[in-house]
Amino acid sequence: MFIDPNDFSGSDIEKIQSAVQAAQTCGGVVRIPRRKADSSSSRDFWLIDSAILLPEGTTVILANCRIKLSDECRDNFFRSANCGPGIGEVKEISSIHILGVGSSVLEGADRPRATGDSGKTLGERTFGTDAGKEGREQKGDWREIGILFAHVSDFSISNIAIVNSHCWAISLEYCRNGKVRDVHFQSRGTRFIDGKEVPNLNQDGLDLRRGCRHILIENITGSTGDDLIALTGLEAPVRESGLFGSTAICGSTGIPELEEIAYITIRNVCGHCAGGHHIVRFLNNKSVKMHHILLDGLIDTSSGACRDYAAIRIGDAKYGLVPFGGTSSFQICHVQSRAKAAILISGTLSESTISDVINWNPDTVPVTVSPDGGIRNVVIENARTYAGE
Repeated sequence: MFIDPNDFSGSDIEKIQSAVQAAQTCGGVVRIPRRKADSSSSRDFWLIDSAILLPEGTTVILANCRIKLSDECRDNFFRSANCGPGIGEVKEISSIHILGVGSSVLEGADRPRATGDSGKTLGERTFGTDAGKEGREQKGDWREIGILFAHVSDFSISNIAIVNSHCWAISLEYCRNGKVRDVHFQSRGTRFIDGKEVPNLNQDGLDLRRGCRHILIENITGSTGDDLIALTGLEAPVRESGLFGSTAICGSTGIPELEEIAYITIRNVCGHCAGGHHIVRFLNNKSVKMHHILLDGLIDTSSGACRDYAAIRIGDAKYGLVPFGGTSSFQICHVQSRAKAAILISGTLSESTISDVINWNPDTVPVTVSPDGGIRNVVIENARTYAGE
């Protein structure tokens, strides 16, 4: 039996959250179709004012529906229910699934209250109607992320489109044994609001952060304002979770083995960064290790007039270099790039292979090692540059 939020009363978010709660007594499956007209509105799409919270054992089926953030919403589309404001310790939960059927879209607000990450001030570097308002956080944080899971195992996100995200479209922290597949992103780093083009920064597509392990990513398409896919393992302090003002909802565990990003498979990426950054970025620093990574299949869809900085970037000295062995066991193959650099190694990389790279930019070489970076025991095979296409 499917639970349908159209059968409940209240605001759109109250209907959906009531359906999620009701489903916990009968299998945990919620089916969200198009919104039915009611006395409050004839809209056929859902307009939500706060995040849909998903407890353990929940499956949400998005059935040809559209869920849009309201202009009053400063929150996620979906968030695992184990994390949020005031939850200082995030406990692991399992079995959360978001499954699209047909054409299902998650769309940002027309006039977002906040955009960008915690390094961006609203109204100065990125758009937000909360800019300058007393009592409102003046920088972006984890509430601007589209789908946010933390400490979730056995999960999946599939067959959805995310349009005009306020910050990162999907972010996973300390998640394991999951799949993200058949996801399309549509953003460009700016928005037209009230007749003006305004910045909407940090529109990554999918971000895997510290502690993510054993995850399959495949069939990722579209364009984003920032990195299309990013694996980001940056050192962070041990602190309470759920604090506003941080893009990460969780503090560090303080245990190096639990901070690692490892055993990640990425297949069939076809897209680009409209903001000119990277298509796939691997970024770790200092003591956070990243290892056993497979990237098989990347096609750069950008035009020649808009070349990304790199199709694939590994490391960045600006964030602190990792000793040799800290970024290792990578296998990168079947890459087609038009970027300023096809594969750019800006940090260290060891015990890895790079093969079957087609570089369509005659002004660069297929694999570039920056002066700040270095490689050890890296085999590079069949990497070629061609002029014209």
